[in-house]
Amino acid sequence: MKKSILLFVGLILMLGAKAQFPMGGTSAKKMVTGRITAIILDSVSKKPVDYATVSLIKTKDNKSVNGAVTDERGKLSLSNISPEEYKLSVGFMGYKTKVIVVKTTPEKPDLNAGTIYLSPTASNLKEVEISGQKALIENKVDKLVYNAEQDITNAGGDATDVMRKVPMLSVDVNGNLQMRGSAVRVLINGKPSGTMANSVADALKMIPAEQIKSVEVITSPSAKYDAEGSGGIVNIITKKKSAEGTSGSVNASVGTRSNNGAFNLNAKTGRLSLTGSLGVNHAYPQNSKVVSSNILTKKTGEITSVLQDGYSKWSRVGYNGSAGLDYDFNNYHNISTNVKINRFSNGGPGSSDVTTNGAVLRNIRDMDMGFNNIDWSVDYRKTSKKEGEEFSVSAQLSAGRNTSDFSNRTIAELPEPFDVTELGSNTGKNNEYTVQSDYVYPFSKTTTLETGLKGIFRNIISNYGNASQDFDYDQNVGSAYGVLGFKLTKKITAKAGLRTEYTKINGLSGNGAKFNNDYFNLFPSLILSQSLKGASTIKVSYNRRIQRPSLFYLNPFENKSDQFNIMRGNPDLNPELSDNIEMGYSTFIKGSVINASVFYRSTKDVIESVVTPLPVPSGAPQAFLTSYTNVGRSESYGMNLFGSYNPKPKWTLMANIGLNTYNVNNNSSENSVNTGTFLNYTAFARSAYAFPGGWNTELWGVINSPRRTFQGKTDAMYFYGGAVKKEIWKKKATIGLNVLNPFSRDLVINTVNNGTNAKDGSSYEQKTNIHYPLRSFGINLSYNFGKLKFTQPKKGVKNDDLKKEDQGGMGGVQN
Repeated sequence: MKKSILLFVGLILMLGAKAQFPMGGTSAKKMVTGRITAIILDSVSKKPVDYATVSLIKTKDNKSVNGAVTDERGKLSLSNISPEEYKLSVGFMGYKTKVIVVKTTPEKPDLNAGTIYLSPTASNLKEVEISGQKALIENKVDKLVYNAEQDITNAGGDATDVMRKVPMLSVDVNGNLQMRGSAVRVLINGKPSGTMANSVADALKMIPAEQIKSVEVITSPSAKYDAEGSGGIVNIITKKKSAEGTSGSVNASVGTRSNNGAFNLNAKTGRLSLTGSLGVNHAYPQNSKVVSSNILTKKTGEITSVLQDGYSKWSRVGYNGSAGLDYDFNNYHNISTNVKINRFSNGGPGSSDVTTNGAVLRNIRDMDMGFNNIDWSVDYRKTSKKEGEEFSVSAQLSAGRNTSDFSNRTIAELPEPFDVTELGSNTGKNNEYTVQSDYVYPFSKTTTLETGLKGIFRNIISNYGNASQDFDYDQNVGSAYGVLGFKLTKKITAKAGLRTEYTKINGLSGNGAKFNNDYFNLFPSLILSQSLKGASTIKVSYNRRIQRPSLFYLNPFENKSDQFNIMRGNPDLNPELSDNIEMGYSTFIKGSVINASVFYRSTKDVIESVVTPLPVPSGAPQAFLTSYTNVGRSESYGMNLFGSYNPKPKWTLMANIGLNTYNVNNNSSENSVNTGTFLNYTAFARSAYAFPGGWNTELWGVINSPRRTFQGKTDAMYFYGGAVKKEIWKKKATIGLNVLNPFSRDLVINTVNNGTNAKDGSSYEQKTNIHYPLRSFGINLSYNFGKLKFTQPKKGVKNDDLKKEDQGGMGGVQN
């Protein structure tokens, strides 16, 4: 029945698309048409003017025949233009309207009008001077954009460092990423990456900060997006560009904590565009002090404990590369393809002194984890003479190979000498195939339909080195969606949608048992936005989301790199389901920006880590197991407030604070949990000043409150830093200095988990104290060459449905 419903919905959507947008047939008469393009820039700051209004007017009769608005890069593109002479009128609030004469001919139907500069009005000159560079934070209708390339303190870091400064996001030292207290879905250039399929934290560490152009925070995704991510979607935009001729950039950073390099090359000739990039990173091995204790108190009062005092010395080496091709057959047909490769290794030695039940042991260990992934996508896009109409077909292949190898040697002299070594090895294979088709049809300038179909086919294999213990997992997801955007009134815009998803799961667990499951879900979404006086906007939204567990959560492989704190996944997890309601307000006051929002979220089957004592022989050291389970239902309320202010034209102050409540309730006999309600918060502040002569300085700080789980908490953490940058070589290059946490070498992380065993009444506690080396000093150099003329990004595959890891890998703290 469920399959029939999904098939019926898909057929209706595709038949509708075919009726509105026929793929075959004959045309009455071939007419030569072309395209007019241009770049609209501010004449003072030389920065793009986005959302500028453009009208194309026939010279002979002054009739308007076409129009558009510029994109965020200031690019204008008008299609379906008949050969003739026109007046191109460009205007935007606060600028003088500019009119130029353009002409196309049958021999040359395409025209590049070049760069058009808009001059600010007299009353707007001061404001233009303030925004001499692109704003660090931009508030769009459906998202918040953090322009990372404008933040000089990012140089020398990786994507994790960038995420710490994005409004509404919080990141702990392992790279766990949350929005408003819940996990998010992370995309790169609007698409999933197979590298993210196992560990978001590790994947973020692979991307040098210099490769990131901006980060988009989408708090209320419509039904067009995959329904994953109860907190929302984070889209990382890299500096992948396409330009006429040849252009590119080189970035290098050397520091006391890590070294990064990034290279981007772009070339365009005619309708063919080629892009390529390479990024490398290396983190020096540094000692992280680790002190932990496992304490089990039986109902009789007997206490068993294991105390560890030692260190781990981890290093990190990785590289990533990409190559892309984009070709316009004509004004209406485009094909593009892109290949991304990531290789990354993380690990190192460690040792600790162990005290247990009166005995003193010596533990020597080593851990090595490798992440290898390739993503290959192909996208076809077709537009028509009807402005805004578009049909696309996309496919993507992701293949990942992840390895974990450990050795664990325990030595003791008293009370009895022994020397035992345990070895472990695991290879995880994650293959994912995706096909999708999307169609956009504008009924009018104010009413647009978006619809599409999608299929995701996943196969996950976890190999322990013994074929009889392999974990084999197949997950297939079929989905269809429809979204209608329309005007309710002149000032109220609505976007309503419905997404259907059918999930089929089957596989073979590590003990040889077969399992299967299937479920069908409906995901509605609604966004209402009203324009108010004074450039203010108020928005109300609702959506339903899902988070399916990924390989990190499912893999039953036991990681015993720490034999007293073992980690294992749970293949029996259910997906999380959440309902989200949000109301937001934004306004602009004399160049200052204020954005405020409140939200409510209810989540069923919350997935969290759970610590339990393992049964051991009498007198043996007590070991604990960390795994994952559906702990119960959570209800959360929260708010977010962001503001930006310019006390002086070249001085910018900004701050962001987010608050959310946390609780979990479950009255089942297996997991009886009622955590109470706690308040979590995150705060960010930044000050930037531009001095004469191309000098720029910045200071920033981040505070994350204690993080609660149903079993315990992690103490508050804070990060702070500064940077100075100087433009050189006629502004073609910059050189700068960066510093992170200069007054404290280590970030101290205290975590406590505790619980009660319902079967025997015993209580237990696990404590971990980690001194993570965070302080760093670095120097960075950036050089740009060529002249860029950006092309609009093409649409493609976006898999948004998997819940990623809650810890940065299974081996503990990483540098």
